[in-house]
Amino acid sequence: MPISTDTAEMHYRAGEPREDTSLLESPTRDPALQACLGDALWGSRDDSCQTLNGVVGALEHYWGFYTRECRNGLYDGGRHLALRQHGDVMEIAARIRCHADRKELRELVRTKLTAAYHAGEEQLDEDELLDKSVDLVASLMLMTRFGSNPYGISGHGEIQWSKGSLGDVIGRFFGEGNVLVTETVKLEKMFTGPNLGRIGGLRIVWTDNLADHLRLSDDDQHVYIFHHASFLERQRQSCDGILPPGLAEETMQTLTLLFPSSDRKIRKWFLKLPEASSLDRRVVQCGRLKADHRKIDRFVFWRDRLVILKQAFDEAQPKTLSQWWLDRRNAVQWYTFWVALMVLVLTVVFGLIQCIEGGLQVYASFQQMGEGPGPLHGR
Repeated sequence: MPISTDTAEMHYRAGEPREDTSLLESPTRDPALQACLGDALWGSRDDSCQTLNGVVGALEHYWGFYTRECRNGLYDGGRHLALRQHGDVMEIAARIRCHADRKELRELVRTKLTAAYHAGEEQLDEDELLDKSVDLVASLMLMTRFGSNPYGISGHGEIQWSKGSLGDVIGRFFGEGNVLVTETVKLEKMFTGPNLGRIGGLRIVWTDNLADHLRLSDDDQHVYIFHHASFLERQRQSCDGILPPGLAEETMQTLTLLFPSSDRKIRKWFLKLPEASSLDRRVVQCGRLKADHRKIDRFVFWRDRLVILKQAFDEAQPKTLSQWWLDRRNAVQWYTFWVALMVLVLTVVFGLIQCIEGGLQVYASFQQMGEGPGPLHGR
């Protein structure tokens, strides 16, 4: 029989009073549980770190993500996941941060299954239970999709983790060498999120999957943007997190590049988005980059994706009058187009005026002919 989430206590060892809360219960309204989970997932904070805008992120959007992932993992009565309680997540996360390899983590999950589970009438795939459980905790820790769970994090990018520690796997994924030429790439002030759509014709797809950040898809028509700035700030403050050093901070810099908080128009644009209420508003509160920080060589982890995105932006040609008006990338081309358009409009207007004047003159002539003297009468 499938493992019922309502009878999890029958199959799992009892945890601490707070940790034995079911995964189906959201931690969004329990600050104490959030604090325990945060320390287990990311380690304690480094109080010497300067926080984003002087405050610690509330992480409400992250906890919404956490709740969705746990509930999605327990689909089909939970028969594909070997976790039931928040305490299970904390225990596995703590071992991951201690650099346990995947084999050790699978064995840790296996010990949570009692004889009652193995005596079930229906044979379940134990390997699937173990792997999906480990992948779920890794996804909750890093907001990055692992494995191929169709009910996992939104987005298409995923990381395959079959052996070794999570730190090693994530380090290799984000630490892959940059290979694209960057000499001609310049990140001008016009290179912003709104302009990606208004000028470049790209549609922004907001994602919960860090592995998808800045990735183009659908024949370079869509670009994924990871919007959880509060989560990145918490990662930056972590003393013993799993993400490679500097990755969280650089990801925040890419958000600062695309959505500078000094631009009021961008903030207004963001708040008017239909999906704004479901996005982390801190994405437009990350500050602004100085001129020397806008150089492409200052980016290490996201350099190649920025190069590809900038190339797609530069190669996009205006197709509508609004795009022509907003596109100031080439000043000579912009002035040439609008001068030519103005000349064309004036030519049409003056030509129309001349036609109207000519028509009026012809009409006046016929009127005069109609009002002339009648036929002569004989005497």
